[in-house]
Order: sequence, then C-alpha cells, then structure tokens
Amino acid sequence: MLSPKRVRHRKQMKQVRHLRGVENRGTTIAFGDYGLMALEGHWITNRQIEAARIAMARAMKRGGKVWIRIFPDKPLTKKPAEVRMGKGKGAPEKWVAEVRAGRIMYEITGVSEEVARKAMQLAGAKLPIPTKFVVRQERTIL
Repeated sequence: MLSPKRVRHRKQMKQVRHLRGVENRGTTIAFGDYGLMALEGHWITNRQIEAARIAMARAMKRGGKVWIRIFPDKPLTKKPAEVRMGKGKGAPEKWVAEVRAGRIMYEITGVSEEVARKAMQLAGAKLPIPTKFVVRQERTIL
C-alpha cells in the first residue's frame, strides 16, 4: 500500500473544499502515451489506487509500463465503534489522495491503444469517480 514514510503532522483536518474546481497541475500526459483523467473531485484511498494498478497490470498481461501520478499523503482518522463523544480525535485509519477534476491519475506506455483503453476502463471501475481515457497529444515546436 502507498503511504508516506513520515509526515510533519500525524493528524490533519479534513478540508473537503479543496476538491472543488478544476485541477491546474498534473493535467497533461507527461510520461506515457495514454492516461486516465478524473472528471470529478474526490478522495481516493491507497487501497483504491492499488486495486486500479493491479487491474491495469492484469489487463496488460504485465506488459508495458504504468505510472501512478497521485499519492495518498492525507491521513483520515476514525474513532472506534461504540465510543462516546469527546476524549480527543481518533487514530489515523487510512491515507487518501485529494484528486480534483482534470487530474491525470495513471499513465501507460508500451501497449496498443485497444489494450490501454481496456486496461484503463477496468482501472476506472475500481475508482469512486467518473474517469476519461486520454491520448497524448504530440507537441510541434515552431
């Protein structure tokens, strides 16, 4: 599972408002030929990121290369079941990545477009948000 080696603060506030709007970084394909773009903002857990990566690797029959462009660096806390109110904040339970609309989450290279499209579709089914398959645009230098 993905998680930070160390963090400055063990517990963070939730701050859901960061997920509104459109992403302005990480919106273009940088490494591979095909990408999976988020169409809405959401928290994506480290388990969901890993499940999507495994689904892609299996669909590609472990050929090609996969880049994960998101990292779960935000801790979510939870108090145990049937515990009374108060007595402080709960222990860190899981790690999430804050993803906004327009973010490229995964990239693939080394496989055909049909295989990449199928792999990205399977990966998107593991994620809690609608996604879109995108192809790299070749830049021409004038």
